[in-house]
Amino acid sequence: MNTCGLYFGSFNPFHIGHLAIVNYLVSFTTLDSVRLVVSPLNPLKFDREPCFQSPRERLLHIRKAMETRKLPVEVSDVEFNMPRPLYTINTLHHLQVQEPGVNFILVIGADNLEHIESWKSWETILEEFILYIYPRQDVDSIALREKYISRACGIVLLRAPLIAISSTFIREGLEQGKNMNGFLV
Repeated sequence: MNTCGLYFGSFNPFHIGHLAIVNYLVSFTTLDSVRLVVSPLNPLKFDREPCFQSPRERLLHIRKAMETRKLPVEVSDVEFNMPRPLYTINTLHHLQVQEPGVNFILVIGADNLEHIESWKSWETILEEFILYIYPRQDVDSIALREKYISRACGIVLLRAPLIAISSTFIREGLEQGKNMNGFLV
């Protein structure tokens, strides 16, 4: 069975940290494929995340970035055609139905694992899907793995480089009139 790493995000904006994670997944894991799932709206952030680009602009921008860098990554718009609110579990189950021969692996940051209990059907996600966890600053990935491993299908801690850049940091810099071009992809 083919394995596909699903890296979800609003990518608002897409930056060098995202690119580093994608490059790591392609180059240093045994995944058969990697897919960026662009979320037009994050149900946990919709009321506090200003829009850097429209969802469609983000999607097109990320596709161009992957083509330019010749990274073998699919950029998916699956959530653009799904009913709102968008929940990861619904997208995962939708993809399982559409592609029954694929073993989907959810790629998330340790900061997301730290707050996974706020996700819809988080227990089901842990039970049904292997998680690949990339490191985040000030988050103890090992302790989180220990906390959830007994309930999980599998949790793999990636040895990806820690890049302490976030979309929030970039948006805040832009709001302050800072030049953030070096962080953007």
